[in-house]
Amino acid sequence: MRPFVDRLWGWETAPGESIGLPALLPGTGAELYFHYGTPFRLRGADGPAAPLAAGHLLCLRRAVADLAPQPGVGFVAVRFRAGAVGRFVPMAESALRDEAPSFDEVWGPEGRRLQERLSEAADWNARAALLQRFLLARVRARAADPWVEAGMALAYREGGRLRVEGLADRLGLGRRQLERRWRAQTGQSPAEFARLARFQRTVRRLMLDRRVRVVDAALEGGYWDQAHFVRDFAGRVGMPPGAWLAAARARTHFYNTRLEAAGMLCAPSP
Repeated sequence: MRPFVDRLWGWETAPGESIGLPALLPGTGAELYFHYGTPFRLRGADGPAAPLAAGHLLCLRRAVADLAPQPGVGFVAVRFRAGAVGRFVPMAESALRDEAPSFDEVWGPEGRRLQERLSEAADWNARAALLQRFLLARVRARAADPWVEAGMALAYREGGRLRVEGLADRLGLGRRQLERRWRAQTGQSPAEFARLARFQRTVRRLMLDRRVRVVDAALEGGYWDQAHFVRDFAGRVGMPPGAWLAAARARTHFYNTRLEAAGMLCAPSP
């Protein structure tokens, strides 16, 4: 599954420990979660935080998922590469955009059985193995649209620096044909995806290396200047990057999933 899955990972808090969970920003991939501890609770603009299903997908494109602090965190997760989740689900990625569907909603009775088996599994490694077997049994030999899948991988690797015309040329398609196919599969244009890839890679760089200045990360990421990145960040997140980074770096975040990180659990993708 290496071409389609970035990693299997998880997080587990100590008994009685309550942690502040991060706000999950828009990105280009998708993530599958199974919670054997307390499921995530999403905070909305009004009203109490709403719990997600114990087993669910997250495919954030435009929305920010603000997770409420909670005790008893324990989950195993699968991080799909950009454009790859469609290999494993029976619907177009556009149907998942900014949604958190349960296993039942995605895979029906098979999803319910998977959740039951994960609930009964003895430990994290057993759950990771169950997820790998489930996904291996469902991976499609061919993408729903191979050109769009290849284009998403290429646009992500380029970090949004490749213009749509250049992307279409690399794929052997006309620009309008690429845009039509891309929108039908993902619900967004290739230009929107490229901007999202640029944003995601720049934020990741800033989160993983505190020594990097915002202006340097912005320029390396493909922004015209620091002001361009600040406007993009504020438009997506609702606050300037400096304020968000100061808060995000002071608590748990899911960008750096190293095995040695406190509470973090990782397994290789087969």
